[in-house]
Amino acid sequence: MTRVLVVGPSWVGDMVMAQTLFKRIARMDPSAEIHVIGPGWSVPITSRMPEVARSYVLDVPHGTFGLAPRRMLGRALKPMAFDVSFVMPRSFKSALVPFFAGVPRRRGYRGEMRFGLVNDMVPPAAKPLPGAPKIRTVDQFVAMADPSEPVMRPAEAPYLERDASSEAETRTQLGLPDTPAVALCPGAEYGPSKQWPVDYFAGLASNIVAGGREVWITGSAKDRDAGETIAKRAGEGVRVLAGGTSLAQAIDLLAMADAVVTNDSGLMHVAAALGKPTVALYGSTSELVTPPLSGNAVVLSQQLDCRPCFERTCPLEHHDCMKKTTPPDVLAALDRLEKSGA
Repeated sequence: MTRVLVVGPSWVGDMVMAQTLFKRIARMDPSAEIHVIGPGWSVPITSRMPEVARSYVLDVPHGTFGLAPRRMLGRALKPMAFDVSFVMPRSFKSALVPFFAGVPRRRGYRGEMRFGLVNDMVPPAAKPLPGAPKIRTVDQFVAMADPSEPVMRPAEAPYLERDASSEAETRTQLGLPDTPAVALCPGAEYGPSKQWPVDYFAGLASNIVAGGREVWITGSAKDRDAGETIAKRAGEGVRVLAGGTSLAQAIDLLAMADAVVTNDSGLMHVAAALGKPTVALYGSTSELVTPPLSGNAVVLSQQLDCRPCFERTCPLEHHDCMKKTTPPDVLAALDRLEKSGA
């Protein structure tokens, strides 16, 4: 048995996409026992990945070096005698735990001057997969599995397992009736340039409710105000659950929903990995780099000269990359998507 220690990403969407690496490792070595280090919030995600044997929590705030907790976790893991580690983030500090754990092979991409901490450097991908216009994030993840391969391997899509008992408990705890619902995810941690206008979400919600289904607004506490605005403008039938759930409950909500409409966000990747019919709205970022990895997802984006700019706010102050995708566009895409899966 090969024991593998992975230092996972620090963002929800990236942690979901990290499963592409786990799948590749498991396919190459069925005896591999994969352990993953991540923030506390990541456990509800990795616990639904059958490739992950165990998860370890490392809660160090962003921007904090956190030498003491990294050393403590590394020394605690040393008796596990891991054979190899994969350091997915490119920061110096992310490579410390495997070093303190005494893992002999510590693989990762070149990052912040971490020679020695990472002793098995992965060369950057020279070109995208055949037929692909860009190198996707998941392709970079998969390439870590075997840097000696001359050709990049296609990523196997993430798949998060559902938990029926957890879903039933979440429904009871949140007081949700067993009625059809569409989940809306109006947030995006990166910034306003990735967020579809709240008025558009409200118009969409009104049409969904008029069609006989509830609307669940999901997301973090930062999305609560947007959710309240949507509910106020759309009227009855909209439940604002953003900020009132754990990530585990948010995963359950997406799993129980009929469909999901979302910005390019962590919850978009969760919905796609659950196999839900998903309409993904892209603004300043590129669907060519971090697409929803599901055959049951549709991307809506605008072909503009200024897009993608990857800015947090629109540098031209018009936000056309989002505003030119209208609620009727989304309703039509949602209808096509659900009919195709019927």
